[in-house]
Amino acid sequence: MEVLFSQPLVLLPAVVILGLTVGSFLNVVIYRLPIMLERQWKRDCCEFLDVQPESDTTNQTPFNLAVPHSTCPNCGHAIKPWENIPIISYVFLRGKCSSCKISISVRYPLVETTTGVLSGLVAWQLGFGIELLLGLIFTWSLICLTLIDADHKLLPDNITLPLLWLGLLANTQNLFTDLHSAVIGAAAGYLSLWSVFWVFKILRGKEGMGYGDFKLLAALGAWCGWQQLTLIIIISAGLGAIIGTLILQLSGKNRSEPIPFGPYLAGAGWVAFFWGDELTQLYLSYL
Repeated sequence: MEVLFSQPLVLLPAVVILGLTVGSFLNVVIYRLPIMLERQWKRDCCEFLDVQPESDTTNQTPFNLAVPHSTCPNCGHAIKPWENIPIISYVFLRGKCSSCKISISVRYPLVETTTGVLSGLVAWQLGFGIELLLGLIFTWSLICLTLIDADHKLLPDNITLPLLWLGLLANTQNLFTDLHSAVIGAAAGYLSLWSVFWVFKILRGKEGMGYGDFKLLAALGAWCGWQQLTLIIIISAGLGAIIGTLILQLSGKNRSEPIPFGPYLAGAGWVAFFWGDELTQLYLSYL
């Protein structure tokens, strides 16, 4: 098995196909996890306040990553297995529901394609082994966090905290960096944004970012080591300033409206994870 998958011509297509399949599942996670968390928060608040929850049937029916089965949001048509094949089904159905013919969001195949392509890049960089499995989990987690934060301005602890601990565990074996760098990276990642948060709040009297951003940077520090934190912050801040300004101008939104920072952190962290040393050396040589 190892000899077979050590061949790029076998490994890369296999991982891309796996990535496409996982991308279909990530679409489910990205849509359902925030709803699951919101329902849980409501139940917790009612329990804490000793208040009877509202008799809403939508909150009583099971809703998780497995049930209910996927349906068309317009007509309720149950998605058949052959209608859920990544990319192929979307093309075959011409981007429309087979029942009501309402257009299906192009985001679904885009997430599948992005997951497949990035998974292939991970395989190209890491090769066959435990590093590949961990690199894929790292990549898939960042895709989920990016889109959930973009949709809801939320970075769920259900993803960021396991990602943090998995990074530390992986680096007990020095897989991506040494454990000393990983531990300091996790602590420094959290405390750096936590400090910025409080300085901004004291000076401006309002919050500039959420605690999820602290936890995400801590997770990136655990995977990449403290040496990459400066690069991650520079890239994410630069992208956030440029893209955020463009989005505000094009959408006509108020400049005071918060912009999710998680997608930029996730993108910068993914780049630093694979090419951080090369980018740093390139920058230093340029100076």
